[in-house]
Amino acid sequence: MEQPHIPCACTIAGSDSGGGAGIQADLKTFSALGVWGCTVITAVTAQNTCDVLSSLAVDTHTLTCQMEAVFQDFAIHAVKTGMLPDAATIMTVAENLPKEISLVVDPVMIATSGKRLSTPESLSALCDLLIPRAALVTPNIPELCALTGRKTITTIDEMTDAGRDVLAMGADAVLIKGGHLAAESETSPDVFLSSDEWFVIDGPRYPYEVHGSGCCLAAAITAYLVRGDTLPDACREGKVFVSRAIRDAVPALSGRQMVNPGGIVPGMFVHKR
Repeated sequence: MEQPHIPCACTIAGSDSGGGAGIQADLKTFSALGVWGCTVITAVTAQNTCDVLSSLAVDTHTLTCQMEAVFQDFAIHAVKTGMLPDAATIMTVAENLPKEISLVVDPVMIATSGKRLSTPESLSALCDLLIPRAALVTPNIPELCALTGRKTITTIDEMTDAGRDVLAMGADAVLIKGGHLAAESETSPDVFLSSDEWFVIDGPRYPYEVHGSGCCLAAAITAYLVRGDTLPDACREGKVFVSRAIRDAVPALSGRQMVNPGGIVPGMFVHKR
């Protein structure tokens, strides 16, 4: 009997022990969208919504073995990268990434808590080795400033101009997340830009910061790509998905919110101590 086909995606990222971002958020997102998620773990972090207590990069041999294991046995149609802690990690990923793969690069540099998750040297490796191979890059505004050398980006026009610099690095398209624009705005506009297309994807702005929203968005776009959507449609659908995951955010004991891609309804269960 012929086995049913399940679309497969792979996330290459760091592990978040709090479950709100990184590999854990990516897998929850893939699962919610009916996609089988494979993983390549680049770093093990001890973190929660407030702080990153420790971070240990996975050695390049183990990283290579993980990639070989995944690509040998699974029909991976798209890969999403997240936390890549150093230049050696980026070089290893680039060397072992299949050439025909659709690559979504989420240039994770700093955690929501403010802790840096990559070395300064990794920035040039990312720009030289992975962004030129990317079908899509998904920076937020601070990450876009780091990628393009700008001090500030405060408007849609400035987001677009900086996005063109990312395209000049070789990326097919860029989706710039607008959550860091003026907080008094009622919406959170993202800008999609490719060589032949430009549009703004608007969404609601919620009055709280959410841990893992960038991971969730990039993972959702990756999932929609392996399901057969075009890149522009995958970005539109990904925005809708992450907006719901932010709307239904789950609070940690600290009171800070975590993105909720898995459909858990806050308040559904009463915790008995």
